[in-house]
Amino acid sequence: MNIILVIILFAFPFAGIAQSNQMLIESHLVKFKNAKTYTLAIAEKMVEDKFDFKPVKEEMSFKEQLVHIGENIYWLSSTYIIEESNPTKANKNRANEMNKEQVLEFVGSAYEYALKAITELDEKSLSKAFNWSGGKMNKFQFLNLIQDHQSHHVGQLIVYLRLNGIAPPKYIGW
Repeated sequence: MNIILVIILFAFPFAGIAQSNQMLIESHLVKFKNAKTYTLAIAEKMVEDKFDFKPVKEEMSFKEQLVHIGENIYWLSSTYIIEESNPTKANKNRANEMNKEQVLEFVGSAYEYALKAITELDEKSLSKAFNWSGGKMNKFQFLNLIQDHQSHHVGQLIVYLRLNGIAPPKYIGW
């Protein structure tokens, strides 16, 4: 009887961790789906002839910001979440070749790629660490990085819209 109690007491905290990890993954999925919707709504708002708009010459254009978001999502999701080679590596820096429709398709497919990667993520692998900028980061941190990076650039896109007299769409959060 005591051995059963020890097993239960030992296993209980780990069951809670697994459940907690699954909740983290599920919350990232919800947030990332909403991020996709919001980013594409912002991109739709900008007229195509302003896709090359830059507030200053040192900044990326509206279109370059969007392509950068997509490339980064593909890179981080493939390399650090599903641990495969980046499917867009050979085609980097293609923003100048794309029209508005192609940019929206590319960005949408990047979000879908990441959503699939997150959906298939085994919660037991969240603690797996990778070398990163002279340190280590685990998969959970990469999920946060993907979200944080795209949010950073989406914030810039909102400013680009406003500088062109275009009201951004209503924020879509959690």
